[in-house]
Amino acid sequence: MQSDVEAVRLFFTDHGTGEPVLLVHGWGGDGRSWDPVEFAGRRVVTVDLRGHGRSPVPSCGYRPRDYAVDLAALVDALDLPPVVAVGHSMGGQVAVLLAMERPDLVRAVVAIDPAYGADEAEAATFQERLTALRRDGAAAAVAQLGDLTDDVRDQLVRTPGHVLADSYAGLYTDPGAIGARPAAAEALAQLTRPLLCIRPTPSMAAWDLSCAVRPGSRVVLWPDAGHFLHRERPEAFAGLVNSWLASLSRS
Repeated sequence: MQSDVEAVRLFFTDHGTGEPVLLVHGWGGDGRSWDPVEFAGRRVVTVDLRGHGRSPVPSCGYRPRDYAVDLAALVDALDLPPVVAVGHSMGGQVAVLLAMERPDLVRAVVAIDPAYGADEAEAATFQERLTALRRDGAAAAVAQLGDLTDDVRDQLVRTPGHVLADSYAGLYTDPGAIGARPAAAEALAQLTRPLLCIRPTPSMAAWDLSCAVRPGSRVVLWPDAGHFLHRERPEAFAGLVNSWLASLSRS
């Protein structure tokens, strides 16, 4: 895996039995962001990424590929069969990279409004946003994400400023970042595992459909939902994931 950092031991929870699902939260969140979601009949492993929640806060290592290194080490340590990697926002990019670089560990990927595919207009704001994050930390992150529930905001403001800024740079501006559309399309073309991508905006869903996708992959539009759609409609979300995984098994 293309990372020069050593894996850290993540805080995680592990409950249930059955096919394993690995839940990967988004930028500035932690594993508690998945609390409303239930996957009955599955083994559910929920992590706090490095620098977030209850996991260690090293001085560096906040690129998506660094996070994927930690996740690969955890899956290996737990001796899990190939997991369904479910990621929200930044976690969606991390889950895709984990599946790309360690396909032996991943059966399928679910990406919830993932942090890739930014168009030219959004890409033009990357440097300004990063500058604000370097200067103001969590206050800038809250302003950039907009309307948040109290618990999501609390997770965000507890995340160290350098973690937020370095993660943003890793997503969008560092060499090798895949947040913008050209790099994201190139990365997705290399994905060998089926992908379920759920978007709340038609333009993003249309772009996802234009990318090379593996057999069994789907793009689903939920136009009446926001960025945290898995928290807004947890039962519908779990039902969608379960029905999609069932279709993969049948095929």
